[in-house]
Amino acid sequence: MWNEFKQFALRGNVVDLAIGIIIGAAFSKIVDSLVGDIFMPVIGAVTGGLDFSNYFMPLSEAVTAPALAEAKNQGAVLAWGSFITAAINFIIIAWILFLLVKGMNRLRRKEDAKTGTADKPAELPADVKLLTEIRDLMKTGRTL
Repeated sequence: MWNEFKQFALRGNVVDLAIGIIIGAAFSKIVDSLVGDIFMPVIGAVTGGLDFSNYFMPLSEAVTAPALAEAKNQGAVLAWGSFITAAINFIIIAWILFLLVKGMNRLRRKEDAKTGTADKPAELPADVKLLTEIRDLMKTGRTL
């Protein structure tokens, strides 16, 4: 069982996944800081001091605090401002990952063009070729 676990853990895919998760966690902290420390203050300055992270709706009459952290201690709150901030985080992460994948695809196409290994159309299986011929014959009205 130990050897089987070692084989599983040392496969390239598992190690790549672990590295991806670690980098993703660090990247998430960077994006959180980017949104919380750079974008949201700018949005707040442009909108006259608007700070989404502190917006909430009390779900209990016992909640009277003006700040979200205090309100959560008093009772149930719907922290919709935190949701907006998380949505902005997601949009930024998705955009950056899109740009990253787009750049990697561009580099891959350039490399494939240099080496002549560009994507070539795959050879059709024999049954697909036969079905295509039958379809074409049926279109023309001819029989086998």
